[in-house]
Amino acid sequence: MSKVFELRENQVLHTYVFEKLGQPEKEREFKLKELKRWGFDLIFGRKDGKETFFTAEIGKRKKGDIYTERDVQTDTDVKFEVYDIIEELPKNKKIFAHIEMMDGIAYLIGDLREGDKNIEILRIPAGITLLAYLKKRRLHKIIEALRNVGTSLELVKQRGQEGKAKPYDQMPPLIRRFLREAREVEEDAGFGRIAVAYYGENKDGDPRFRISWFLPTISLFDLSIAEKTDKLLGALD
Repeated sequence: MSKVFELRENQVLHTYVFEKLGQPEKEREFKLKELKRWGFDLIFGRKDGKETFFTAEIGKRKKGDIYTERDVQTDTDVKFEVYDIIEELPKNKKIFAHIEMMDGIAYLIGDLREGDKNIEILRIPAGITLLAYLKKRRLHKIIEALRNVGTSLELVKQRGQEGKAKPYDQMPPLIRRFLREAREVEEDAGFGRIAVAYYGENKDGDPRFRISWFLPTISLFDLSIAEKTDKLLGALD
């Protein structure tokens, strides 16, 4: 028990936590081009007998199509009719997206909004959608680091074997630079939490460390934030 206590004492003392408190579940506004980057067309047509907006996989539907799909919320078959594929957002309408949790699974919810009128246009599993999006954009460092997805997600970067953690003042410039630039990403994202432990150098003189980084899941659907995050993770290699 004494060895376990000593190990935990060292970890608690020398695992440094940096937090940017905020609301990881907060919605973000996106352009129509971002919706297309996620792999979806915005469509105007008829859904379940009513004229409205909805989405479909990009390129899968065309004007005049009539089809039936299962609604994940009501678990019923819904009939769709495509009037038009939207290439430019109608005046005064905006796209917002946020993350909702259901039975332990994160869902990406997209809304088309005009004033107080809100139309849900998207409800899909966030994790799989994010991975497909990251793969398409070749943001492989995020994919490698991704561990779990909720309203926030966890990215883990580790080099070398864990050992006795060192004090903050012994951290190399590589980690200090990451911490400094990660704060800028968190300012854009609105929330963030980093836990870092440095274990010294290996026999070849390379730094050993473990970094856990939490960011709002919805923020990585923003290409600018995703690209900055991928670049920062890559710099730790």
